Amino acid sequence: MEKEDSIDLGRLWQILLERKKVVGGIILSCTLLATVIAFILPKQYESTTLVQTRSAGKDIGGAAAMAAAMGVNLGGSSNTASPTNYIELMKSRRVLEPIIDQLDWPDPDKKPDAKAFAKTNLDIKNTKQTNLIEVTAKGRTPEEAQMISQGVVDNFLTMQTENSQQTQSLLVRFLNERIETAKNEADDAAAKLAAFQKEHKIYSPSDQAKLAIEQLNAYDKAIGDMKVQQKAAQAQYDVATQKLGEQKAGSANYNINDNSTVQSIRAQIVAKEVELVGLRQQYTDNHPSVIAAQRQLRQLNQSLADEVGAVIGSNAASLNTAQMELLKNQAVAQAQASAASASEAAIQAKKAEKENEAGKLPDDMMTYIQLDSEAKIKQQIYTSLVQQCEQDKIQEAMESMDIQIIDSANLPDEDKPSAPKKKLIIAIGFVFGCILSLGYSLIIYNRRTWE
Repeated sequence: MEKEDSIDLGRLWQILLERKKVVGGIILSCTLLATVIAFILPKQYESTTLVQTRSAGKDIGGAAAMAAAMGVNLGGSSNTASPTNYIELMKSRRVLEPIIDQLDWPDPDKKPDAKAFAKTNLDIKNTKQTNLIEVTAKGRTPEEAQMISQGVVDNFLTMQTENSQQTQSLLVRFLNERIETAKNEADDAAAKLAAFQKEHKIYSPSDQAKLAIEQLNAYDKAIGDMKVQQKAAQAQYDVATQKLGEQKAGSANYNINDNSTVQSIRAQIVAKEVELVGLRQQYTDNHPSVIAAQRQLRQLNQSLADEVGAVIGSNAASLNTAQMELLKNQAVAQAQASAASASEAAIQAKKAEKENEAGKLPDDMMTYIQLDSEAKIKQQIYTSLVQQCEQDKIQEAMESMDIQIIDSANLPDEDKPSAPKKKLIIAIGFVFGCILSLGYSLIIYNRRTWE
């Protein structure tokens, strides 16, 4: 006769009642064991620091802000200052090793490395996809948990400040070199103009010449802007190159300027720059047409930076975050310098057409106009570079912190440890005892069934 596969719950319940002492003993033993474990396990405390990331308008230091003022977008994408990047940087050796060294370890030779320490003692997360970051640290005492949580944020801020100031110093140094060259060129152009005026006795141009000069002023200003953009981009390129050091990886390896999409955007930038010069000959900077053209130009520059960043990101995925961002900055600077150079060439061509239209003026007056134009351009370049260098020195002197502390690390209540969770452990022990008891009862049930 075949045995029934179904379980008679009534008989199983009867067995539980018959063996209630054994069943109760199993449940009680498991519960008591869990209780002992809950009280034996070392206490653990949690301390949380809440920080807020600032708007991602900077790249490395204040360089992007400086460049933006010049019309150069060196930013790549806003991902540079994303909370995800900050979270990974907070787990770096430079941030965590001072904290690890400060703690007391039973065996100094078995101190965890930064990766293991972050895994066991830290929970850093981006709160609800906002610009807030929670740094929760675990410690053996309330004071230790608070020290770890606050230490992570403090060390991170120190690292960011040092990196920013180092970058600012490099940028100031590179700009100073270009300022010296620009000053010499401006002085030389002014001297040539003065010598020509003295030789030909031309100190006040005629009304016709004044009209020609006014028409050329917009081109001169645009050419000066393009030269400043090139010098600023080159300074940023040099900073990124130096910070990358002797690594073989470089933006040149990715042929950024040969990319078809980059070339298309660059051509649009050149056309828009030329259009803007024409508009400025007719209107002031407050005119809606000029404002609209400037907005479109900013959008094109951002598109260029985003496209370059995407090209680098897709081809250099093996690099770490810091190297990736430096490489993006280097590539964006290279692309922006190329766009500015192409724009300058196009504007120079338009200026040459205007000069040809003014060719009816006497040769001396044409030479005067050309020398005056050159002197204005050189002086504009020098003045703009000096202004931006001074702004960067101010930025260098400030605390260049990318995050702000909203809530400092709290001191946990000594009577309220975060772990072990005694009630949960005891409940698990009780449930485990019930499962064992049920298993014991099923064994008895099967024996009787087969008998």
